[in-house]
Amino acid sequence: MVVRKINSLDLAKFIVPKNTLTDRSNAEFHMKTTGRSTVPCLYIDDKPMFESSDICTWLEENKEKIKG
Repeated sequence: MVVRKINSLDLAKFIVPKNTLTDRSNAEFHMKTTGRSTVPCLYIDDKPMFESSDICTWLEENKEKIKG
């Protein structure tokens, strides 16, 4: 859902995905930062947002700012 939203808003070149399954350092950072292994997670100003629908809404509302 989140990846589809990122692609539909043409934001893929502005948002860097960090795979927690294939890169142990990403998994460790995510767990250390949030205490959770849950994904998807979007970090906004170093604060995690977890819920897919919340992430999609935030992306939609901030797409122009992201494209900056």
